[in-house]
Amino acid sequence: MEAPRLAHTMSSPTSPCEEVIKNLSLEAIQLCDRDGNKSQDSGIAEMEELPVPHNIKISNITCDSFKISWEMDSKSKDRITHYFIDLNKKENKNSNKFKHKDVPTKLVAKAVPLPMTVRGHWFLSPRTEYTVAVQTASKQVDGDYVVSEWSEIIEFCTADYSKVHLTQLLEKAEVIAGRMLKLSVFYRNQHKEYFDYIREHHGNAMQPSVKDNSGSHGSPISGKLEGIFFSCNTEFNTGKPPQDSPYGRYRFEVAAEKLFNPNTNLYFGDFYCMYTAYHYVILVVAPVGSPGDEFCKQRLPQLNIKDNKFLTCDEEDGVMVYHHAQDVILEVIYTDPVDLSLGTVAEITGHQLMSLSTANAKKDPSCKTCNISVGR
Repeated sequence: MEAPRLAHTMSSPTSPCEEVIKNLSLEAIQLCDRDGNKSQDSGIAEMEELPVPHNIKISNITCDSFKISWEMDSKSKDRITHYFIDLNKKENKNSNKFKHKDVPTKLVAKAVPLPMTVRGHWFLSPRTEYTVAVQTASKQVDGDYVVSEWSEIIEFCTADYSKVHLTQLLEKAEVIAGRMLKLSVFYRNQHKEYFDYIREHHGNAMQPSVKDNSGSHGSPISGKLEGIFFSCNTEFNTGKPPQDSPYGRYRFEVAAEKLFNPNTNLYFGDFYCMYTAYHYVILVVAPVGSPGDEFCKQRLPQLNIKDNKFLTCDEEDGVMVYHHAQDVILEVIYTDPVDLSLGTVAEITGHQLMSLSTANAKKDPSCKTCNISVGR
């Protein structure tokens, strides 16, 4: 029996089956596997000779869409009414194994001019490897399908979040940022051995390193941007950095104006949580014209350093004054080396709270506060 068609216009960003293939009518049904073996109750007739798609090309890849085209022999081409598309995450070796019968990996689209756009946040995730294969099909008067053999299998990877998607995250983060509190220093906690190594092997200068994969899966800075992580949040009652840290008992403190000033640009990088009530915002501070600045300019929303909801730098009576958002935990990435002589290194008196570590932390994909309506 043929399953119901999916809607082909978007009505709500959270509906699970919307705009799956742009401007096309879709059906979610069990189809043949890539070897041409029919699934039980698939409603597919005996195979007749239809042109097999070949030379498949994937283009215009975004974090939740792609265009697909292929070539076909002209024989029986006029009999084609539909295309069957088998889309799977690359790690899924069995293309016809369903976790639930209503969860399709096979998409059915009416035959339209190629290329066509496949779009759908409910099955496409950013920065994820997929495999795709295609059949041509002819729908019969009784509702059954005659199908071709499967095409070759093509692999591709979806893209990172675009600036448009990051702007959506930014707007969500602004809602919960809270009022602004004063700060005077940036700080970085590590073990004593880290600072000893910096002095001995790097001439006293902390070096940028590639950001890990913590945060949003589609963040364009993960695994690509080089920088040094700093914190800047203060305790509400003291106005000073907290004495606890998950990253080590030794802390480098540097006056805020040494790293963040009118000669630097500020970018929004990410907004996420780790199955907790509190949320993290990643900001990038990059000296104007530096490699880090050029990287961010192409990929991240830029913030006004004097007027934003997270971290500000402004001059009052000839003195630079700094504020940070109270209700989010800020992680600041500085993209250039930082010499230890610019600040001080001392042991903290608090505890090492490992539960607060964000190293390679996975974002909660179900949180309505910090997720947007594209693939997780």
